[in-house]
Amino acid sequence: MASITSPGVGSGLDVSGIVTQLVALERAPLQKMQATATQIQTRISSYGKVQGLIAAVDDAATALGSSSLWGQTTATSGDAGSVGVTTTGSAAEGSYSVQVDQLAKAHGLASSAFIDSSVELGGGTLKFEFGSWDAGQTTFTANASATAVDVVIDPTASSLAEVRDQINAANAGVTAVILRDASGARLLLRSSATGEESALRISATDSLGDPLASGVGLGALAFDPPNGGTAMTQTQAAQNALVNVNGIDIESTSNTLTEVLDGVNLTLIKATTSAVEITVSVDKAAMRSAIDSFVKAYNELNTFIAQQTRYDEASKVAGPLQGDSAAIRLRSQFRSSLGDLSEASTVFTRLTDIGFDVQKNGSIKIDATKLDAALDDLPELTKLFAADDGDSLTNTGDGFGKRFEDLADDAIGFEGTVPSRTEGLQQRLSQNQDEQDRLEERVALVQQRLLRQYTALDTQMSRIKGLFNSVSAQMASLSNNGG
Repeated sequence: MASITSPGVGSGLDVSGIVTQLVALERAPLQKMQATATQIQTRISSYGKVQGLIAAVDDAATALGSSSLWGQTTATSGDAGSVGVTTTGSAAEGSYSVQVDQLAKAHGLASSAFIDSSVELGGGTLKFEFGSWDAGQTTFTANASATAVDVVIDPTASSLAEVRDQINAANAGVTAVILRDASGARLLLRSSATGEESALRISATDSLGDPLASGVGLGALAFDPPNGGTAMTQTQAAQNALVNVNGIDIESTSNTLTEVLDGVNLTLIKATTSAVEITVSVDKAAMRSAIDSFVKAYNELNTFIAQQTRYDEASKVAGPLQGDSAAIRLRSQFRSSLGDLSEASTVFTRLTDIGFDVQKNGSIKIDATKLDAALDDLPELTKLFAADDGDSLTNTGDGFGKRFEDLADDAIGFEGTVPSRTEGLQQRLSQNQDEQDRLEERVALVQQRLLRQYTALDTQMSRIKGLFNSVSAQMASLSNNGG
């Protein structure tokens, strides 16, 4: 009898169907495991979001606990188009009268007109020195703090345009550009710095180091009037800024004044015919913004945890963290901290004193009237948020900025609630996957065993069927012969 290679063909028994159904019964627990894994992964994702929201609270609380915030100032200019102003933390409140009589300017020079920028000037060296000229340009006094720079011009690349490029590439403290008009092309040179001591003296020598006469080769770019270097024309004299601040005359090489007033930076934009009023005041808008940022971060954390831990009676759907004691405890800790008492300030002892109204759902709503009144008492408000008593055993003297910063750090720090809970869930997820893998291995073995058993049964039934057919045939033959 030929062997049966396909289960069920010989006997008619549906071996594959039977084995498939039996294996499905063995694999049934896997679906529950997979559903559990999905739930665990969802909880891990929820805790990831919680960590991000707590980090936002941490950042906002850190800002509130910074003394620099409560010392922050802002400044306004009565004519921002003439005098710009910014402040730093060291600025004191006050008003200042600023009149700009003269702006600081950089020295500017222009060459004679050339036919075009391709005119060759020849090789050699241009020496740039910085200092100050007297009124008649008869005496040059070098600036001891500025280093002279030699720019060697390649004789094979000495067109007006190429000389411009080599000057700029040398970073010599001079900017070179080409101006084109109906007369031709001119090379314009400008000192990179402003102020009287940034004036230029330019001498030109040939490749052997010998001085070039004015107008000869590179001598066309010389500017040294006492020594005959008059090929370049002065277009702008170097000059200092002249300013009067609160009746005091001030001279500056720069149009940016950073050391005239403590914490106040003035930018001179144009000369004025009258004084410009500068006002420096406490930056309450920045402080209010920092408070609003904290409230927003806190409310988002409170709302998210509430959504994740609640059970919706209407839909009969539980949040991913419903019944999760760690998440519930976190929300409770943050909420209870809002009502804590602080000894940092004798005027404001609770957040409710400055307008932090906690709603039934745990969110914060700001009472603008109370907060505006508190902002009028900055010394005490600063203590309420930024005080640090330095006592590691108790925080009764700490401001709320530091308190919430510490609370957030404890929650998301290395061994905090969120990382620990997340690690525990990840371990459960890993164990679940191991259980799934073991079940799959067991199911595979069961499937192999069932296939062997039913294949053997199929073979036996096929043999019995064959024997039955043979006997039936013999009986039929005997009956026919007997008849």
